[in-house]
Amino acid sequence: MKVVLFCGGYGMRMRDGASDLPKPMVSVGPRPLLWHVMRYYAHFGHTDFVLCLGHGARHIKDFFLQYSETVSNDFVLHGGHVEMLSTDLESWRITFVHTGLDTPIGERLRRVREHVAGEEMFLANYADVLTDAPLDDQIAQFREADATASLLAVPPQAAFHCVQLGEQCRVNEIVGVNTMPLWENGGYFVLRPEVLDHLPENGDLVGDACAELAKRGELMAYPYRGFWQSADTVKERAALEASYQSGHRPWMLWDQRGERTPLQALISAEVS
Repeated sequence: MKVVLFCGGYGMRMRDGASDLPKPMVSVGPRPLLWHVMRYYAHFGHTDFVLCLGHGARHIKDFFLQYSETVSNDFVLHGGHVEMLSTDLESWRITFVHTGLDTPIGERLRRVREHVAGEEMFLANYADVLTDAPLDDQIAQFREADATASLLAVPPQAAFHCVQLGEQCRVNEIVGVNTMPLWENGGYFVLRPEVLDHLPENGDLVGDACAELAKRGELMAYPYRGFWQSADTVKERAALEASYQSGHRPWMLWDQRGERTPLQALISAEVS
């Protein structure tokens, strides 16, 4: 199944003003966010990628054109020759498509329409969110339904509290927003090509196409309360990096060897 990744945005809330690095290329551990997202899909057997490029496209192209398998795989060096014991990209097919600098997500999808034509369904992602959600289950649920699109739904991630007011502005209750019966778009989509028929020129995937499909009863959600973490801000990216360095990497379903207990992580940090 093809995977369309939107990786051409500016990422203004993560920009330091000194670099044109696109948000999906910000590192978590030794590899960029984009690589982590792609490894997630590859773990479930989906290795045919379409990258919707825009801002900072050269960084993404250079990363893959100069890719070093030895950074994240075991290998044997013998007589000056490298023998890989495992690989990341050997079976991957990656299509690089420049979809514009200031292009909305929906229009980026429209501009790669030919690459998903003829598919029964395809996957899509913002390329800046990590999760350990069971993708196979989301696909299976969608495959059996009469729907055009499905999105991963996660609890609100904000840390603020909601205040319920009564008479004379007396507060009746204070609750964390993430405990309320609310859901937000988690950024992992399963789509049928018909979704493109609901995308206007320069439109938005969620605000236009998904909103229209919701009115028609053709939009599904896959609710998930497990690990989900965006990297939309510097703070969120720092949280992912801290999690990676501590050895707590639940999104890395492809390699749980890196999972360490807090004690092991502490010992490692003190030794280094």
